[in-house]
Amino acid sequence: MNTPSATISHPLATALALSLGAAVALGLSRFSFGLLLPPMRDDLGWSYLLAGTMNTCNALGYFLGALATPALLRRLGVWRVLMAGSVLASLFMLMSGFVSDTTALFLQRVCAGVASAFIFIAGGVLAARLGSLQREKAGFIIGLYYGGTGVGIALSALLVPAALASARQHGAAHGWQWAWLALGAACLLATALMARPARSIGEARLMQGQAQRFVVRDFAYGLAAYFMFGAGYIGYMTFVVALLRQQGMSQQLITVFYTLLGLAVMASSRIWARMLDRNKGGQSLAILNALLGAATLIPALTSAVPLIFLSGLVFGAVFLSVVASTTALVRHNLPPPSWPAGISAFTAVFAFGQIAGPVLVGWIADGPAGLEHGLLASSMVLFVGAALAMRQKALAFSNVNLAASLQSGDQKKHALNSVK
Repeated sequence: MNTPSATISHPLATALALSLGAAVALGLSRFSFGLLLPPMRDDLGWSYLLAGTMNTCNALGYFLGALATPALLRRLGVWRVLMAGSVLASLFMLMSGFVSDTTALFLQRVCAGVASAFIFIAGGVLAARLGSLQREKAGFIIGLYYGGTGVGIALSALLVPAALASARQHGAAHGWQWAWLALGAACLLATALMARPARSIGEARLMQGQAQRFVVRDFAYGLAAYFMFGAGYIGYMTFVVALLRQQGMSQQLITVFYTLLGLAVMASSRIWARMLDRNKGGQSLAILNALLGAATLIPALTSAVPLIFLSGLVFGAVFLSVVASTTALVRHNLPPPSWPAGISAFTAVFAFGQIAGPVLVGWIADGPAGLEHGLLASSMVLFVGAALAMRQKALAFSNVNLAASLQSGDQKKHALNSVK
């Protein structure tokens, strides 16, 4: 792939198209499961532990995919990995529309997780690349990419109930399968829409001698905080719909709740952009983890509808910005040759945390404590993550050098003058 010019004609439109990758990787592939969990659990007789294990399988696949992605990026290039992951994720989603065996569904969740990691990491690298070419909008562009998850969440909130209702009308044996088929089709459409704009970003042409090894100890507190985020937030996204149903909320209100959560994710890119640009260390990660802990705590303590909706709005406005904050942390503190390794490392610990989270919450929920105590545990984990993130310091890396490593000749000179 050829490197494009340093000027993208329509950077925000390109970022919006790229954000469909995040919509596929998380919004449609992963978080739709929270909506499908209640009907699948009722139909297949699952315990909460087994239902949580489904998302643990997805996180396991995500973890394995995160480990494999750096080598694939070097071998195939960022755009090819992004598109291969998106096509595979779409096919795995469609596969769930044709099976009802629990083992086959476990396998589907693992495979979808692997493909999602390919998408998310490759898309993150391209978002960081696009941000480096539009430095005054970098935080907003990175947030816009991750905010695309909200598109997937909102679309899931509309597609899943409609597909379930249609399946009931036609007397389908496993109505939830229709929802998987609808989600898989939506993934394929998103893949087609983002392909050309994502390709226009291109690969960074890196200058010799710029490479810098990713050193884990330099980011130890940030990585530990991100692990806690992965373990804490996933309990909410897996079980909050089941809890709302248990508390007696109507399906119409649940649909509105989940749609608003998705819309809040989309808005988050604007809300936190300046903070992501300003903070070079773990401050953003700490603030966002603390807000998430508070939002997760609300449904564990009350079933009051206004407060539940407040919880969803705050959660949606924050949780994908936590992911954006780690990409910003990598972009602020490492040169571009190290971005894939840095983003992959953070993605791996994120996935590892998600492996533990659903099982822990499901295990608690199956006991006398119930789902409320499961979410209480999740909120405590997020507060610990906030405390750890506050200890992450910025490294001595200049953004002037970052700009220089992406430019050459006259473009490099122009970039340095603009920084001055």
